Amino acid sequence: MVTTNQEKAISYKSAQLKEDIHPILYQRWSPRIFADKPITDQHLRQLFEALRWAPSSMNEQPWRILYTRNGSDIFNEIFNCLSEFNQSWVKNASVLLLTAYKEKFDNGKENFHALHDLGLGIANLTFQAQHHLIAVHQMAGVDWQKAHEVFQIPEGYHVTTAVALGYYGGELSALPNDLIEKETAKRKRKAMEEIVLEDKFPI
Repeated sequence: MVTTNQEKAISYKSAQLKEDIHPILYQRWSPRIFADKPITDQHLRQLFEALRWAPSSMNEQPWRILYTRNGSDIFNEIFNCLSEFNQSWVKNASVLLLTAYKEKFDNGKENFHALHDLGLGIANLTFQAQHHLIAVHQMAGVDWQKAHEVFQIPEGYHVTTAVALGYYGGELSALPNDLIEKETAKRKRKAMEEIVLEDKFPI
């Protein structure tokens, strides 16, 4: 059931479309506030199942995910690996992920596309999350070297991002004043012609 807060959170960041696309794509955005309720076990399993079925080079499936719930010691340890900016709001999340990829194929050859494939996996997770009205906010601001040390990540794997998850909703007052403006700003995208051209490379 969609709550009023969820409807509000989705609607005030509506996208200005040039073409008709599926709502699960254009209604998705990356909030910094979330509803004050835990993500269900079933929904988490469905998110990870969606990731599991993403395409990957040679079907290597190089993605690796560490996840934890708000209130756990591991949540705090991931929190301490984040940039100060991300720490200012991420306490509102229900679940935190650390994403990583395996750098080489099982035969020892470098997997040039592993990072690309991790992105595909997280995209699958993101759109499955949207189906359940779970917001996904990906963060580049993570000290991956510190995360490697804290979580004893073995050689051959590379921590890449942190991801905050939570149901849409929550109150803007949960954010520092300087972030409220960012949260309510209009969404922007480059013109299609800047990124896609027929018979010519876009620059």
